[in-house]
Amino acid sequence: MLKFFYNNMNSFIRLPLIFCGLLFVWSCEDDEVDLGDPPIEGAITYRLSEVSSSGINGFIKFYEVDGAVEALIQLAGTESGASYPAHIHGNSAIETGEIEVTFTPVNGSTGESKTTLTNLSMDDIANYDGYVNVHLSESDLSVIAQSDIGSNELTGTTKGYDLALMTEDSVSGTLLLEQRKNGFTKATITLENTVEGGSHPAHIHANTAAEGGGIVISFAPVNGTTGTSVTNIRAFDADAGGEAVTYEQLLEYDGYVNVHLSADQLGTLVSQGDFGQNELNGESLTYELEERAVEGISGNITFEERVNGEILATIALEGTPEGGIHPAHIHQNSYVEAGPIVVSFNPVNGNTGMSKTNITAFDNGDELTLETLGEYNGYVNVHLSAADLGTIVAQGDIGANALTGESVTYMLDERDAEGISGIATLYERNSGNSLLVLDIEGTTEGGSHPAHIHANTAAETGGIVIDLTNVDGATGMSMSTIRQFNDGSSVSYSELLEYDGYINVHFSAADLGTIVAQGDLGQNALTGDSVTYVLNEVADSNVSGTATFYERNNGFSLVEIMVDGTLPLGDHPAHIHFNSAEEGGAIAIDLTNVNGTTGISRTNVDAQNNNKTTTYEDLLGFDGYINVHLSPEVLGTILSQGNIGANVTTEE
Repeated sequence: MLKFFYNNMNSFIRLPLIFCGLLFVWSCEDDEVDLGDPPIEGAITYRLSEVSSSGINGFIKFYEVDGAVEALIQLAGTESGASYPAHIHGNSAIETGEIEVTFTPVNGSTGESKTTLTNLSMDDIANYDGYVNVHLSESDLSVIAQSDIGSNELTGTTKGYDLALMTEDSVSGTLLLEQRKNGFTKATITLENTVEGGSHPAHIHANTAAEGGGIVISFAPVNGTTGTSVTNIRAFDADAGGEAVTYEQLLEYDGYVNVHLSADQLGTLVSQGDFGQNELNGESLTYELEERAVEGISGNITFEERVNGEILATIALEGTPEGGIHPAHIHQNSYVEAGPIVVSFNPVNGNTGMSKTNITAFDNGDELTLETLGEYNGYVNVHLSAADLGTIVAQGDIGANALTGESVTYMLDERDAEGISGIATLYERNSGNSLLVLDIEGTTEGGSHPAHIHANTAAETGGIVIDLTNVDGATGMSMSTIRQFNDGSSVSYSELLEYDGYINVHFSAADLGTIVAQGDLGQNALTGDSVTYVLNEVADSNVSGTATFYERNNGFSLVEIMVDGTLPLGDHPAHIHFNSAEEGGAIAIDLTNVNGTTGISRTNVDAQNNNKTTTYEDLLGFDGYINVHLSPEVLGTILSQGNIGANVTTEE
């Protein structure tokens, strides 16, 4: 059956319906056909692949018969009556070489050729530096099938590298290195979107692409029509020393690949990629670079680890001006604190917004790894120019100072200066420390407003525990990195979330007594839950208003009385009493006196006068009422009064 099949192969090819039905013998979907004959013991077999869409492919098998080497060629797709010359050539098929062994021509009717090789052993074949060509005819030596053999055979071990776009109009693709049995390398460049008819020189250069370096290995130019280049690599170029180089050595080589626009335009790159020990291992860190002094310039910096442990730092900015050259560095500390330069980058090119730098160490020579950067206390500055380093166009914290994404915002309410208020946002850093940003509205250009964190609630007041950066009157902004209290003891973001404190923003260094904005933080911050009670005028006092109980994060309360009708400079004691106002009762909780000028009293309530702990929930159910008195000397005169807690059926 098999003999019949081989002898009538072309008949099967010409009868596609019958041919496709014989799935157990031959699959219509395979371009390279498995002839399915029984294996020959001890044979060395190479696949002969189709060339130039010839439609012909198969195998060549070398095996020993009576001490001589027999070469059997078996092809599918040959034509009856045709004769196909075949030879072994020296070198690899990529390099080409002279004919060294001539086979009996392949019989088109059978697709077979058998030749006895008396001057070659099986060991010679296994290690032969050559390839096999099958030609169309004696008069037309066009190659129709081909295979590397012997030492040029591919082992199946491969390594691929990406070749990246260099501009929006450039191309991308891959470099594939394939190991040969002799240890040398088949290198295939495959690019997308090349232009028909183009020819793109390509080379391996020494060093990383970020550093640049001379050509050490030249590839066959990339064919613009096919987008491919195939090169056999045995040694460095003569100009680079000419030493032999193996596949394994290429995988460890300190180099990169450039693909150029043309032989006349080597300065224009269409594709590029690091390879060997400079390959990126997939580990990376990315940080935002925010707009600073120049509107519209921002981006990011990415640190990518190489297989050799070095780092590729890539700055990518949008909005840089054409022709600009922007120095960039890593500085010590957070950008809020500022610090000296510790790592210098290649300047950012204004035309592209890009900078690429290979980093192996700090500027002082100390070792620098990706792990080190991930924990480093630093930030990145991109400057306007070498002549104007003071103007920062983009900036961002990195490493330990980068933000985790966790944050909490506190309200800073208007106090002694009308129209000034804002927010304080506390951000967590990777280090566990904090960035505190004050954003105040209503400040005026030229103003500088000292700001601090104080102990206790704002209603109780307390001493300064952390100095903050002054609020800039022109922008209303203040940014502070918080690592410790003023006494030197450390404080983390999580500890600040639980801290018993508040923030004051003062009018000026010369007038700290005037508070322009204020807000509780940490455990004293308000949850958003509150209840309001009405305080009615008593005996035609013309003083009335409300008392609002706000819940704090710690479960206690801010009690805020706001009444109208009080007189400037008045001082009006206020208390929570037991029982209802109709019953009367003793004082349970002393409240802060109402300021006659503002009509406001604010009190932190965490216990009754008898020291019994009292929470916000306790107050909501408290059997009591509030009195606001005329003065400390005339407590018997009640200006305003209202039931609270359990004595109020409807909250207002």
